[in-house]
Amino acid sequence: MAIEVLGIDHVVLRVRDLEASLAFYEGVLGCRVERRIDTLGLVQLRAGAALIDLVPVDSALGQAGGEAPGETGHNVDHVALRVASLGPEVAARLREGGIEPGEVAQRYGAEGNGPSMYVRDPDGNTIELKGPPGD
Repeated sequence: MAIEVLGIDHVVLRVRDLEASLAFYEGVLGCRVERRIDTLGLVQLRAGAALIDLVPVDSALGQAGGEAPGETGHNVDHVALRVASLGPEVAARLREGGIEPGEVAQRYGAEGNGPSMYVRDPDGNTIELKGPPGD
């Protein structure tokens, strides 16, 4: 019997500056904090049906991962977040949050071809904002 993958459950990102990351994921992208475990150094944000876990590199949990992400080393290649639309309001919201929007191009994703744009979070992680297929 094959394992049936239904979607992304959660992604864990090690971050240098928790407040800057919260400003991006919560303030700019609109994810909401669902749970905090400060003794571990973990903040979990709701991203639709999935979670994004932020772990400060200087926390107990984050120190287990080694050096912080930077220009020459990353913990992930990119994370794709499915968004409802990639209309002009998305670019405007990104700019309001101090994030330069990437170029929108047609790319293949879990639901087929559709628009997507790449942006960088405060730690330099690449985040793909993936719109609906055929949009």
